Amino acid sequence: MPSPVTTLVALSGALALICGPIHAAPLEAELDRPDIKSAGALAFGPDGILLIGDQLGATIFAVATDDEAHAASAINIDDLGGKIAALFGTTSDDILIHDLAVHPESGRVYLSTSRGRGPDAIPVILRLGPGDSIEEFSLDNVAYTKATLPNAPDINAKSRRGASLRMEAITDLAYFDGQVFVAGLSNEEFASTLRSLDYPFGEVSRGSSVEIYHGAHGRYETQSPIRTFMPLVIGGQPHLLAAYTCTPLVIIPIDQINTESHVKGRTVAELGNRNRPLDMILYQKDGESYVLMANSSRGVMKITTDNIESIDTITSRVGGGGTAGLAYDTIESLTGVVQLDKLDEHRAVVLIKDESGKLNLHTIDLP
Repeated sequence: MPSPVTTLVALSGALALICGPIHAAPLEAELDRPDIKSAGALAFGPDGILLIGDQLGATIFAVATDDEAHAASAINIDDLGGKIAALFGTTSDDILIHDLAVHPESGRVYLSTSRGRGPDAIPVILRLGPGDSIEEFSLDNVAYTKATLPNAPDINAKSRRGASLRMEAITDLAYFDGQVFVAGLSNEEFASTLRSLDYPFGEVSRGSSVEIYHGAHGRYETQSPIRTFMPLVIGGQPHLLAAYTCTPLVIIPIDQINTESHVKGRTVAELGNRNRPLDMILYQKDGESYVLMANSSRGVMKITTDNIESIDTITSRVGGGGTAGLAYDTIESLTGVVQLDKLDEHRAVVLIKDESGKLNLHTIDLP
């Protein structure tokens, strides 16, 4: 039997798609070219609506894709970066791939990319077609709506290390049960922020600042952004499971986001220091519920969620690069994974950076 967490996640997602508004395009959509200044985090909403996080513009775009439903096919492309560069008429070192997302109905992989680097980089959305073909997803004359964040960091704001704070205005996003959730930094005193946006888009709130206990650092923090997150139903209530750099894993009740100006997450795992979480997905196997999370220096972790409700909250330092809280296994056969998404209930698509620096896109069985 599936676990309670598994069942509720699946049921809630199904109800969101079946009972929610059905539109071939975003409600009251413009038919034009969206003024996207950068393309970062990707996710899919209902009816194959592609959600694009534009950090420079501090805006979430919802774009109709009009993909047709069919069974997902395995995808295996070596040197994806080189093939994209050839499509653009440039070299692979001039290409960045920021995120990938699998269309839930067509199984096609969408990629947010940029040609060039820095503030003058040109954002391009790509999608993969039959026979592992690569094409630009044209943004000319598409149906779209948008939601602009009211309190993003100033375009010229820098961190203590000189990094652009504006480029962390949107670090990740997800659709769940009629809402688009957005993580990133704001220009508030407590900068780490979560927002819940009604979809179709309406008024955009200033969101909630987020405070968490960071086990590796041994202190409470409000400045570092969530790096990657996903919705998860725990004990019958919807939460977000969020991962931070160095690497606390935190659960945050959804009903507190926007309704309270400041929320506290509950740290349920410390997964090791000197590490940046890159992407994660939820899946079920053999009646158990798992998170598969890619990391910059600690490999791909398979984390069980079935005891997440009863796990002790971490409130004291976890030193020496140690781990605590939720149990996990490192998937030794998966190395160099930088992005991933579910292709179907049994498979995932992973973007892998190999030892030569090439980016390869492959289909794997969920471990």
